[in-house]
Amino acid sequence: MIQFPHNFLWGAATSAYQVEGNNSNCDWWKWEKRISLSDISGSACRHYELYEQDFDLAKALNHNAHRLSIEWSRIEPQEGKFSDDEIKHYQKVILALKERDIEPIITLHHFTNPLWFAEYGAWEHKKSAYYFLRYVEKIVETFSGHVRYWVTINEPMVYVYHSYLLGFWPPQEKSPLKGMRVTRNLLDAHIKAYRLIHNIYKNKKISPPLVSIAHNLQAFIPCRPTLKNRLSVYLKDKFYNFYFISKIIKSKTVDFIGVNYYSRSLIDTPSWSLRGLILDTCAKNHSALERNSLGWDIYPQGLYTLLLKLKKYNLPVLILENGICIDDDSRRWDFIRRHLQNLHRAMNEGLKVIGYIYWSLLDNYEWDKGFKPRFGLIEIDYNTYERKVRESAEKFSSVCKTGMLE
Repeated sequence: MIQFPHNFLWGAATSAYQVEGNNSNCDWWKWEKRISLSDISGSACRHYELYEQDFDLAKALNHNAHRLSIEWSRIEPQEGKFSDDEIKHYQKVILALKERDIEPIITLHHFTNPLWFAEYGAWEHKKSAYYFLRYVEKIVETFSGHVRYWVTINEPMVYVYHSYLLGFWPPQEKSPLKGMRVTRNLLDAHIKAYRLIHNIYKNKKISPPLVSIAHNLQAFIPCRPTLKNRLSVYLKDKFYNFYFISKIIKSKTVDFIGVNYYSRSLIDTPSWSLRGLILDTCAKNHSALERNSLGWDIYPQGLYTLLLKLKKYNLPVLILENGICIDDDSRRWDFIRRHLQNLHRAMNEGLKVIGYIYWSLLDNYEWDKGFKPRFGLIEIDYNTYERKVRESAEKFSSVCKTGMLE
C-alpha cells in the first residue's frame, strides 16, 4: 500500500481552447481553417456553457484541485480593450470551483494567442512581454483574492519547438534564430509576470501566491550508445528539458516546479549538425514498449528518473499534466497507477511533491490531432455533448479520496 500526504492536491486539467469551444478571436481558430485540418475545434466540449456540470463531476470524483486556462483572446479581443463580460465569466468559473472546495490552478497562456497579437508577430515581437504583462495584470488584479496557484506559461519549449523549429503549429516557422528569440521573450515574460503577480499580492496584503510554469519533460533514450546519440541526448536534455527551468530558477522566479510528463523519445540521429543533434529522434520507431493512440511510448520509469534530476533545485514539484489517450480504458488506469508508483518512488528519495493533476478531465480537442485522441477521465459524445464517467476515473477517485494506492 502506498500512502500520499494528507494535504496532496489531486485533480485533472483542461485548457480553454481545447474544451470551451468557439474561441474565434485567436490564432488557432484562423489557422486550423486556413490549412484545412480534418477536425476543427468548433464547439469543442461546450465547457464554456457546461463548466458547472463538469465541476460537479470533478467534485463527485473527489478532486480537490483543477487546472484550467484563461483564454487571452476572450479577455482582450482587441489590443488594449478588455471584455468585462468575459472577465465576469471567468470569475464565475473560478468561484464555481471554490464553491465546490476545489483549488483552482490558473494557467495564463496555453499555446493560443489573440489574433491581434499574432498579427503583430506574437512572441517574436520585441514588445510581446509588455502585451502579455498588461493582460496578466488585469487578470491577477481581478482574481487574486480567489487564486493561490498561477501558471504563467504552458510548455514554453513545446511551443517553441512545434511553432518555430519543427513548423507543425502556427506560425509554422522552421527558424532556429526565431526559436531563440521566442524563447528569450517567453523567459522575459515569465520573469516579469512572476514579479508582477507577487507585487500585486504584496500590495493587497494577501498571502503570497505560488507561481510557476508548466514544463514538459521528456525522457530521452539513445537507441544505440554511439557517441553521436549520447551527445544528442545530452543536448536535448540540456536545451529541451532543463534550459528554461534553470533560467527561471537562477532568476528566483519560481515557487514550485510544474511538470508535464507523458513519454520518452528514442534517439538515433543520422547527422552531426547542431540542428540534427537537437531535433532528430529515431526515424525507425522500433520501440517495443506499449504505446498510446498517438504512438507515444508508455514509459512510467521516465517520470521517476526525471524527477530525481529536479532534486538539486530544492523546490517542491507539482505534476500539472500526466495522461494517456487510449481507447481501452483499463489501460488508462494502469497508466495512472504505474506513474503514481514512480512518483511515490521519487518522493521516497527525498523529492517534495505537492500534487498530481491528470490530463485531462474531459476528452478534448487535441490541437492538430483533432478529436480522435481520447485523454479524458470523462468521455465526451461529440454529437450530443453527453458526459460519461469512465471506470478509470472511478478508480482514480478512490486514490483522490483516501490518498492511498494499492
